[in-house]
Amino acid sequence: QVQLVESGGGLVQAGGSLTLSCVASVRTFSSIGFAWFRQAPGKERELVARITWRGDWTAYADSVKGRFTISRDNAKNTVYLQMNSLKPEDTAVYYCAAGVGESWPPTYWGQGTQVTVSS
Repeated sequence: QVQLVESGGGLVQAGGSLTLSCVASVRTFSSIGFAWFRQAPGKERELVARITWRGDWTAYADSVKGRFTISRDNAKNTVYLQMNSLKPEDTAVYYCAAGVGESWPPTYWGQGTQVTVSS
């Protein structure tokens, strides 16, 4: 069982930055792959970024490439999503998700954190 707790959301002006954190309560953090998803009102949940359990491969949605960075700190059991140059269309609830090893889609989900970008 993997429990995920996100934090770091909030209200920011367009062009600003936020860093989301996801702390995973699991003994084998280093064997877990992670992803960030988001869901805006009236829209489907979409994949934002993904990082493998080794941390040697990342992937991003086209809409966030060059602006967002996913990273992991195995010593802190934490995954991050650094978000720069935020746009109003980035407004959504952001979810951390996890799966063991190479498994996809993710098995475990956090409760989500709201990000609101004002114009």
